[in-house]
Amino acid sequence: MAALLRHIQGTPPYRLLDFGCGPGRDLKAFTAMGHIATGLDGTAAFVAMAREESGCEVWHQDFLSLELPGNTFDGIFANASLFHIPTKALPRVLGQLHSTLKPGGVLFSSNPRGNNQEGWSGGRYGAYHDLEAWRALLAAAGFTELEHYYRPEGMPRYQQPWLATVWRAKRAID
Repeated sequence: MAALLRHIQGTPPYRLLDFGCGPGRDLKAFTAMGHIATGLDGTAAFVAMAREESGCEVWHQDFLSLELPGNTFDGIFANASLFHIPTKALPRVLGQLHSTLKPGGVLFSSNPRGNNQEGWSGGRYGAYHDLEAWRALLAAAGFTELEHYYRPEGMPRYQQPWLATVWRAKRAID
């Protein structure tokens, strides 16, 4: 959360989209910080739980069939969610996320890293990108990298399975 918030420009409260909000833990935290948070999840049970837990507006949408308003959010928090999107569909989805951000808005993503393999495992789809492939996908969608780091902090790299990245949506005049 701190990585997202430190890069948003302007005066809070910020309008935030929690993309893949699950049961609403992070929505509740953003709201407690004074921000205006909206959740989005593809699982109806999580949407109901997130609404109940956070009191926030939560949208039930499939990640591959998004209907997002344009130029609305200061930031998007996509924690452990974008890796569920097949690489073939990712450029379109990233473009939609870019469009829902205000000019100069910020996207945070954290995904399990890998060697650019993808497929089904235990009924869930996963695409595991390395840093260079992830950079190429986000740059092609109109984002500029602000920072990246591996999680959990303080561990040797081989024990840091998560790649966290923060991106700014390029303005139309960039």
